[in-house]
Amino acid sequence: MTMLVCAGASLQCSFGTTPSTLNVLPQKRVLTQNKPVATIMDYKPFLNISSFGMCTSLANPSVAS
Repeated sequence: MTMLVCAGASLQCSFGTTPSTLNVLPQKRVLTQNKPVATIMDYKPFLNISSFGMCTSLANPSVAS
């Protein structure tokens, strides 16, 4: 079974305070049902994946202090 993630998908970090939305970049764009599909290499933080808000992870030094 193949799983596809399309542009506009809602993303959530388990330590973030807000959800984010996936933006698929135009390079090497592949479409399914007329929607751009992300690939495993589409992980460009702050470029196509916006912030998840405040981080609540104790592994984050600013949260731990």
